[in-house]
Amino acid sequence: MSLKTFLILGATALALSACAQKTTPPGDTGVCFHVVPQKDGSLKYNKLVNAPSLEACAANLEAMRIKFLRMGGNQTDIYGAYQANFLFLVKEGVMTSTSLEGPRYVALVRTGAGQLTLPTAMPQQ
Repeated sequence: MSLKTFLILGATALALSACAQKTTPPGDTGVCFHVVPQKDGSLKYNKLVNAPSLEACAANLEAMRIKFLRMGGNQTDIYGAYQANFLFLVKEGVMTSTSLEGPRYVALVRTGAGQLTLPTAMPQQ
């Protein structure tokens, strides 16, 4: 492959990646949001609490999720947002990402009892 072909392919890939959609959450300092996907594809951000940390925001979202389940709700996976990060509460724990479409990283994991904790607090196997 010649250098010219390689440069053209690289420029094309760069141009296409710049066109990719990237949904970012609000960056309000210390505000924890519950994020609700709408039927038209947009997102609605409902202010939940003022939280001192991402972990506190995740704990408040988890408490809200459990309360809704006890009232007869059926939504087990929910979204949240905290300081320009999306939070995804899923069966395994809490994942975080800077965009809705981007890669997700583990923030908190569930213990055997279902409680949320830092990954470093879990025993190594």
